[in-house]
Amino acid sequence: MPTEAVTIDAYGTLVSLRDPVPGLQRALAERGVERDEDTVRRAFATEVAFYRPRAHAGRDDQSLAALRAECARVFTEAAGADLDGFAGAFSAAIAFDELPGARAACAELRDAGLALAVVSNWDVGLHEHLAQLELDRAVDAVVTSAEVGAPKPAPDVFLEALARLGASPERAVHVGDDATDETGALSAGMRFEPAPLAAAARRILV
Repeated sequence: MPTEAVTIDAYGTLVSLRDPVPGLQRALAERGVERDEDTVRRAFATEVAFYRPRAHAGRDDQSLAALRAECARVFTEAAGADLDGFAGAFSAAIAFDELPGARAACAELRDAGLALAVVSNWDVGLHEHLAQLELDRAVDAVVTSAEVGAPKPAPDVFLEALARLGASPERAVHVGDDATDETGALSAGMRFEPAPLAAAARRILV
Protein backbone atom coordinates (compact mmCIF):
# COMPACT_ATOMS: atom_id res chain seq x y z
CA MET A 1 0.00 0.00 0.00
CA PRO A 2 1.60 3.32 -1.03
CA THR A 3 2.61 5.85 1.59
CA GLU A 4 0.65 9.12 1.52
CA ALA A 5 1.71 10.84 4.76
CA VAL A 6 4.70 11.10 7.08
CA THR A 7 4.65 12.32 10.66
CA ILE A 8 7.88 13.53 12.22
CA ASP A 9 8.95 13.78 15.84
CA ALA A 10 10.35 17.18 16.81
CA TYR A 11 13.08 16.91 19.43
CA GLY A 12 15.86 14.57 18.38
CA THR A 13 14.49 14.09 14.88
CA LEU A 14 13.76 17.53 13.46
CA VAL A 15 15.46 19.85 15.96
CA SER A 16 18.09 19.78 18.70
CA LEU A 17 18.47 21.94 21.79
CA ARG A 18 21.12 24.64 21.68
CA ASP A 19 23.15 24.51 24.90
CA PRO A 20 21.19 26.74 27.31
CA VAL A 21 23.76 26.73 30.11
CA PRO A 22 25.83 29.79 29.06
CA GLY A 23 22.69 31.89 28.69
CA LEU A 24 21.31 30.70 32.00
CA GLN A 25 24.63 31.46 33.72
CA ARG A 26 24.55 35.00 32.33
CA ALA A 27 20.93 35.50 33.34
CA LEU A 28 21.70 34.41 36.90
CA ALA A 29 24.82 36.60 37.07
CA GLU A 30 22.82 39.61 35.87
CA ARG A 31 20.65 39.08 38.94
CA GLY A 32 23.60 38.80 41.29
CA VAL A 33 23.73 34.99 41.40
CA GLU A 34 27.09 33.52 40.39
CA ARG A 35 27.00 29.79 39.69
CA ASP A 36 29.55 27.57 37.97
CA GLU A 37 28.74 25.62 34.82
CA ASP A 38 28.29 22.27 36.54
CA THR A 39 25.78 23.70 39.01
CA VAL A 40 23.76 25.32 36.24
CA ARG A 41 23.88 22.18 34.11
CA ARG A 42 22.63 20.03 36.98
CA ALA A 43 19.88 22.52 37.74
CA PHE A 44 18.79 22.49 34.10
CA ALA A 45 18.74 18.68 34.10
CA THR A 46 16.44 18.84 37.12
CA GLU A 47 14.13 21.19 35.23
CA VAL A 48 14.09 18.91 32.17
CA ALA A 49 13.09 15.95 34.34
CA PHE A 50 10.28 18.08 35.78
CA TYR A 51 9.10 19.37 32.39
CA ARG A 52 9.00 16.21 30.30
CA PRO A 53 6.04 14.48 31.96
CA ARG A 54 4.20 17.82 32.18
CA ALA A 55 4.76 19.16 28.65
CA HIS A 56 1.16 18.51 27.65
CA ALA A 57 -0.03 20.87 30.42
CA GLY A 58 0.96 23.91 28.32
CA ARG A 59 -2.12 23.81 26.11
CA ASP A 60 -2.79 27.55 25.63
CA ASP A 61 -1.18 30.91 26.42
CA GLN A 62 -2.32 30.98 30.04
CA SER A 63 -1.39 27.41 30.93
CA LEU A 64 1.88 27.72 28.99
CA ALA A 65 2.85 30.78 31.03
CA ALA A 66 2.05 28.89 34.23
CA LEU A 67 4.09 25.89 33.10
CA ARG A 68 7.07 28.07 32.19
CA ALA A 69 6.89 29.81 35.57
CA GLU A 70 6.93 26.44 37.32
CA CYS A 71 9.87 25.26 35.24
CA ALA A 72 11.81 28.43 36.05
CA ARG A 73 11.05 27.93 39.77
CA VAL A 74 12.30 24.34 39.64
CA PHE A 75 15.49 25.52 37.91
CA THR A 76 16.26 28.37 40.32
CA GLU A 77 15.58 26.19 43.36
CA ALA A 78 17.89 23.49 41.98
CA ALA A 79 20.55 26.16 41.38
CA GLY A 80 20.17 27.41 44.95
CA ALA A 81 19.00 30.81 43.74
CA ASP A 82 16.30 32.72 45.61
CA LEU A 83 14.80 34.51 42.62
CA ASP A 84 11.31 35.52 41.59
CA GLY A 85 10.19 36.37 38.07
CA PHE A 86 12.87 34.34 36.30
CA ALA A 87 10.50 32.73 33.79
CA GLY A 88 11.19 35.21 31.00
CA ALA A 89 14.95 34.87 31.31
CA PHE A 90 14.69 31.10 31.53
CA SER A 91 12.54 30.87 28.39
CA ALA A 92 14.86 33.24 26.52
CA ALA A 93 17.76 30.84 27.10
CA ILE A 94 15.92 27.95 25.46
CA ALA A 95 16.53 27.82 21.71
CA PHE A 96 16.68 25.10 19.09
CA ASP A 97 18.58 24.31 15.90
CA GLU A 98 17.54 22.34 12.86
CA LEU A 99 19.16 18.93 12.78
CA PRO A 100 21.45 18.41 9.76
CA GLY A 101 19.55 17.39 6.66
CA ALA A 102 16.10 17.70 8.25
CA ARG A 103 14.79 20.54 6.10
CA ALA A 104 16.09 18.94 2.91
CA ALA A 105 14.50 15.61 3.86
CA CYS A 106 11.13 17.34 4.36
CA ALA A 107 11.46 18.91 0.94
CA GLU A 108 12.23 15.55 -0.67
CA LEU A 109 9.21 13.93 0.95
CA ARG A 110 6.93 16.80 -0.08
CA ASP A 111 8.28 16.80 -3.63
CA ALA A 112 7.28 13.13 -3.78
CA GLY A 113 3.70 14.15 -3.01
CA LEU A 114 3.59 13.14 0.65
CA ALA A 115 1.80 15.17 3.32
CA LEU A 116 3.88 15.99 6.40
CA ALA A 117 3.11 16.75 10.03
CA VAL A 118 5.22 17.25 13.13
CA VAL A 119 3.99 15.13 16.04
CA SER A 120 5.61 15.82 19.39
CA ASN A 121 5.39 15.56 23.15
CA TRP A 122 5.63 19.31 23.65
CA ASP A 123 3.69 22.29 24.88
CA VAL A 124 2.05 24.64 22.37
CA GLY A 125 5.22 26.74 22.36
CA LEU A 126 6.59 24.29 19.78
CA HIS A 127 4.76 26.28 17.10
CA GLU A 128 6.81 29.36 17.99
CA HIS A 129 10.10 27.46 18.06
CA LEU A 130 9.49 25.95 14.62
CA ALA A 131 8.37 29.30 13.22
CA GLN A 132 11.62 30.91 14.39
CA LEU A 133 13.51 28.33 12.31
CA GLU A 134 10.94 28.55 9.48
CA LEU A 135 10.52 24.80 9.81
CA ASP A 136 6.77 25.29 10.16
CA ARG A 137 6.84 26.00 6.42
CA ALA A 138 8.47 22.63 5.75
CA VAL A 139 5.40 20.69 6.93
CA ASP A 140 1.63 20.84 6.52
CA ALA A 141 0.67 20.60 10.20
CA VAL A 142 2.16 20.71 13.70
CA VAL A 143 0.41 18.77 16.47
CA THR A 144 1.57 18.67 20.08
CA SER A 145 0.62 16.43 22.98
CA ALA A 146 -0.62 19.57 24.73
CA GLU A 147 -3.22 20.16 22.03
CA VAL A 148 -4.68 16.66 22.28
CA GLY A 149 -4.19 16.28 26.03
CA ALA A 150 -2.22 13.04 25.88
CA PRO A 151 1.51 12.41 25.35
CA LYS A 152 3.04 9.69 23.22
CA PRO A 153 2.99 6.69 23.31
CA ALA A 154 -0.79 7.26 23.37
CA PRO A 155 -2.01 7.24 19.75
CA ASP A 156 -4.05 10.46 20.08
CA VAL A 157 -1.46 12.89 18.75
CA PHE A 158 -0.72 10.67 15.74
CA LEU A 159 -4.39 10.24 14.88
CA GLU A 160 -5.04 13.99 15.20
CA ALA A 161 -2.15 14.71 12.83
CA LEU A 162 -3.44 12.19 10.29
CA ALA A 163 -6.93 13.68 10.52
CA ARG A 164 -5.51 17.11 9.71
CA LEU A 165 -3.60 15.65 6.78
CA GLY A 166 -6.58 13.66 5.55
CA ALA A 167 -4.52 10.48 5.62
CA SER A 168 -5.23 6.96 6.85
CA PRO A 169 -2.90 5.23 9.37
CA GLU A 170 -2.22 2.26 7.10
CA ARG A 171 -0.81 4.66 4.50
CA ALA A 172 1.29 6.66 6.94
CA VAL A 173 4.71 6.31 8.55
CA HIS A 174 6.16 8.04 11.59
CA VAL A 175 9.83 8.98 11.96
CA GLY A 176 11.17 9.32 15.49
CA ASP A 177 14.11 8.72 17.76
CA ASP A 178 12.83 6.83 20.79
CA ALA A 179 10.59 4.03 22.01
CA THR A 180 7.56 6.26 22.60
CA ASP A 181 7.63 7.18 18.91
CA GLU A 182 7.66 3.58 17.78
CA THR A 183 5.11 2.34 20.31
CA GLY A 184 2.77 5.26 19.66
CA ALA A 185 2.96 4.99 15.89
CA LEU A 186 2.29 1.26 15.91
CA SER A 187 -0.63 1.71 18.31
CA ALA A 188 -2.10 4.24 15.87
CA GLY A 189 -1.83 1.68 13.06
CA MET A 190 1.11 3.38 11.34
CA ARG A 191 4.50 2.13 10.26
CA PHE A 192 7.65 3.37 11.97
CA GLU A 193 11.06 4.44 10.72
CA PRO A 194 13.88 5.38 13.09
CA ALA A 195 15.68 8.74 12.86
CA PRO A 196 17.78 10.37 11.47
CA LEU A 197 15.19 11.92 9.21
CA ALA A 198 17.36 12.09 6.10
CA ALA A 199 18.05 8.34 6.17
CA ALA A 200 14.41 7.56 6.99
CA ALA A 201 13.24 9.67 4.05
CA ARG A 202 15.43 7.67 1.69
CA ARG A 203 13.93 4.43 2.95
CA ILE A 204 10.39 5.77 2.67
CA LEU A 205 10.94 6.95 -0.91
CA VAL A 206 12.40 3.67 -2.17
